[in-house]
Amino acid sequence: MNLESIIKERFDRSVKDCTNEELYYALLEMTKKMAKGRESSAGKKKLYYISAEFLIGKLLSNNLINLGIYDEVKELLEKNGKSLSEIESVEPEPSLGNGGLGRLAACFLDSIATLGLNGDGIGLNYHYGLFRQVFDNNLQRETPNPWIEKESWLEKTDKSYQIPFGGFTLNSRMYDIDVTGYDNRTTKLHLFDVETVDESIVNGDGIHFDKEDIAKNLTLFLYPDDSDEQGRLLRIYQQYFMVSSGARLILEEAEERGCNLHDLADYAVIQINDTHPTMVIPELIRLLLERGILMDEAIEIVSRTCAYTNHTILAEALEKWPVRYLEKVVPQLMPIIYELNNRVRKKYEDESVAIVDSEKRVHMAHIDIHYGYSVNGVAYLHTEILKNSELNNFYRIYPEKFNNKTNGITFRRWLLHCNRELSALLEELIGEGFKKDAMELEKLSAFAEDEAVLARLTEVKRKSKSELKDYLKKTQGIELNENSIYDIQIKRLHEYKRQQMNALYVIHKYFEIKDGKKPTTPITVIFGAKAAPAYIIAKDIIHLILCLQQLIDSDPEVSPYLKVVMVENYNVTLAEKLIPAADIHEQISLASKEASGTSNMKFMLNGAVALGTMDGANVEIAELVGDDNIFIFGESSDTVIEHYEKADYVSKDYYEADADIKRAVDFIVSDEMLEIGQEENLKRLYNELLNKDWFMTLLDFQSYVKEKERALKAYEDRSAWARKMLVNISKAGFFSSDRTIAQYNNEVWKL
Repeated sequence: MNLESIIKERFDRSVKDCTNEELYYALLEMTKKMAKGRESSAGKKKLYYISAEFLIGKLLSNNLINLGIYDEVKELLEKNGKSLSEIESVEPEPSLGNGGLGRLAACFLDSIATLGLNGDGIGLNYHYGLFRQVFDNNLQRETPNPWIEKESWLEKTDKSYQIPFGGFTLNSRMYDIDVTGYDNRTTKLHLFDVETVDESIVNGDGIHFDKEDIAKNLTLFLYPDDSDEQGRLLRIYQQYFMVSSGARLILEEAEERGCNLHDLADYAVIQINDTHPTMVIPELIRLLLERGILMDEAIEIVSRTCAYTNHTILAEALEKWPVRYLEKVVPQLMPIIYELNNRVRKKYEDESVAIVDSEKRVHMAHIDIHYGYSVNGVAYLHTEILKNSELNNFYRIYPEKFNNKTNGITFRRWLLHCNRELSALLEELIGEGFKKDAMELEKLSAFAEDEAVLARLTEVKRKSKSELKDYLKKTQGIELNENSIYDIQIKRLHEYKRQQMNALYVIHKYFEIKDGKKPTTPITVIFGAKAAPAYIIAKDIIHLILCLQQLIDSDPEVSPYLKVVMVENYNVTLAEKLIPAADIHEQISLASKEASGTSNMKFMLNGAVALGTMDGANVEIAELVGDDNIFIFGESSDTVIEHYEKADYVSKDYYEADADIKRAVDFIVSDEMLEIGQEENLKRLYNELLNKDWFMTLLDFQSYVKEKERALKAYEDRSAWARKMLVNISKAGFFSSDRTIAQYNNEVWKL
């Protein structure tokens, strides 16, 4: 490590005389040099993980940990009166993802490098990401979220490709970010950009821009607003730009390693992360045809090279593009897509498995399933639902393709980096083996009855709560009571994740306190979430939560016992502060709707206890920790699926039959709320719950209230609660992304 010499050379001064900015740039340079030293191209076969999102978070501390120099650097800085966490605050967070899909992809790259596998990521270099969330008048406002600086983790490469679209071509340029493995190799995240991108076309401080000027807008935003046709076309331009650039890189690298293209599957495996990269299949076929390979063989080669991960049970999230859109954007792909469809139609009479349906829409997931060799879900329950209902028509044709890979998280970031105190305690108790082999956390169960250890665990949690309090006060002006119960729900804002149910509970609790039923320990309910710009009801739910925050804050009768907080611009950096501080974490999606969830795994690892439905990976968490160490409520996935099949759920029936539900729902449009909030937003949400409630909030509400009260009561026995924390941490090892990636490799990639 030569930090001091880099500082001397760059700034001609000592560590103690540098600004935090200068120290950040010096650390950036040093870390990048060290990462380069661990690059290796060992291995004939290489994995390419293609994803529209990589939510990688800030990289400095994570890289210092993975390179094994974190403590050394921290010590050197402290000796010179400098703080690593303050230096880290200089670093912008890359705006390259949104929710679990993108964060998972980032964890997977970390594990691929940590396990020493030959694999890289492929994505797009968004300049403004999803958006920066600002709260204005209790409403979400979207603003650009720039992150690219002159000097950053991003390295411009000399790789460039001509990408053809209908009527024009664009030049793609590859940028690389090093991904360091823990005590192992460095791999790459390849991000493609368009050289003609023009940030100045974004209007004012919003996120509006000319959606038709593709040369200037292509890589500005992740998931551009698709509420109009221009936005939907732009998404197709983005997706094709990503996969066409990626496909050329893959073929080029395979040939450099000795591939003759006929044997491509021996040199490359492509993991398609959700349906956004699906066009890589027809594009690879097209590129092979260009190189003289005949159609039958080209299809066969690609079908042995590509594998597909399904991330959703929601039918509307499986992309279907009108043929006329694809004919406009990528006319060169259409003959191939028609050919793939004809082959399917000749083989199977079942209209539901066709690639192009009778309404002239192309089903992206159908291309992946027919012309890939593996289809996986991301939690046991999710995969079973895919096999038995959502994709049963395909499962009957290809039972051998379907497999489960329960998601995981990287412990380096979600424990070693974000919870140093807990890591140190664990290391002292069970040694440091858990950093490499997460299953070693099981050793912690030996201390389940050790009151001294339980007390220390409680103290670590108290410190994390206090740190969150300080951080939110400093960064967002929010006051927390660190002696309250921190009840946290952080995830993408979507009706199926049911933040609205948590908000109705807050209203219910508000009335209870007004009626004199005061909680023994005050409760702080914390939300963090962004709503997609065009997702109106999701934005209405944010409005409701922000109005409740204001209402309760200004009520001296209620505010000592109940607080609601919605953190602004929820991102990885905030998650790293919130997760270690949580007492209870909310995983309350409607059963059968959440594919997996990964925040549930991060919270568990940091000693929070789940309140949740039997959905996604909650099922596996419940199985591991046992009934005493998790709070489960709500209808089963089978019951929910049956309600949908029979279309017999009527939210108004629950509203009319239950005084508590009626009181909570009516309060959304009460005089007190309308005085604070916007009538249009509150009434729309009220009507949605009353007349539609597609994700059955009211169905589970009473069960939720009852179980939440049970959890709050259980918290009062601090020693018993600490035991629940300990059991959760000790059972979290299964949810390491190292385990997930090892399974992918053994069963799918075979690198």
